[in-house]
Amino acid sequence: MPAAASRQALRQVASCVPVRYSRAVATAGARAAVEFQSVSFSYGPRSILRDVSFAIGAGETVVLVGRSGAGKSTVLKLVNRMLLPHAGTVLVGGRPTHEWNPFTLRRGIGYVLQDVGLFPHMTVGDNIALVPRLAGWDEARVSRRVGEMLELTGLPPQDFAQRAPDELSGGQKQRVGVARALAADPSILLMDEPFGALDPVTRAELHHELRRIQREVRKTIVLVTHDMGEAFALATRIGVLSDGDLAALDEPARIGRSNDARVKPLLEPLLEASAALESTRR
Repeated sequence: MPAAASRQALRQVASCVPVRYSRAVATAGARAAVEFQSVSFSYGPRSILRDVSFAIGAGETVVLVGRSGAGKSTVLKLVNRMLLPHAGTVLVGGRPTHEWNPFTLRRGIGYVLQDVGLFPHMTVGDNIALVPRLAGWDEARVSRRVGEMLELTGLPPQDFAQRAPDELSGGQKQRVGVARALAADPSILLMDEPFGALDPVTRAELHHELRRIQREVRKTIVLVTHDMGEAFALATRIGVLSDGDLAALDEPARIGRSNDARVKPLLEPLLEASAALESTRR
């Protein structure tokens, strides 16, 4: 791409980021919802994360981007204590994860997967009700919550509560996955490539829906993706992981202007698309 076109595309990327929340959600002195303090993790001799530190404030949507194997999903597993760090400390709600009862911790964290993982022998309503029932909610409360979550995710309860998962489209399954993750009203929502298997139009629709849902519920969201465009569509801050290091963590507009050699390759597809679109308008 010519340098002039690249600079123009960068300006477009930086300018298209909507201002959805205040500049600094995690204000000075406020306790972070999630915090990594000099965290390292390895699989055998292979280092996955090296001395990673960051804090995420309540109500933020932080999207982690990086190549395969950069450590994105490992971050999520460390947050909900599926893994423990080999060095450093992961804190959730100001408390180190190794001090949490793992089941108590996980019931306070929603998790959305790329393959959704709906139980095929359960109805949509029963899938959404799973965690509230495990938490001991009475059936009247569970039923109300299932209806609320279906409404929140744009699925009328009268049409969807009794359906089987195999009667749903891919986009509808992801909506149910989000509804299930939010059903027990967790403070944190982890999303691991949640829209990666969907077609571009459905992905864009679900990006819009997630932004709408987040405006209503204001959860702390940590989402991982390979797609920088998705990060720009959803994030209040974007984190870039590269070979186990946190190369950047900043507002989308600042990431779009980055000259860091570890960040720029992830921006290239977005910049090329923006430049190509601009060329059609000339």
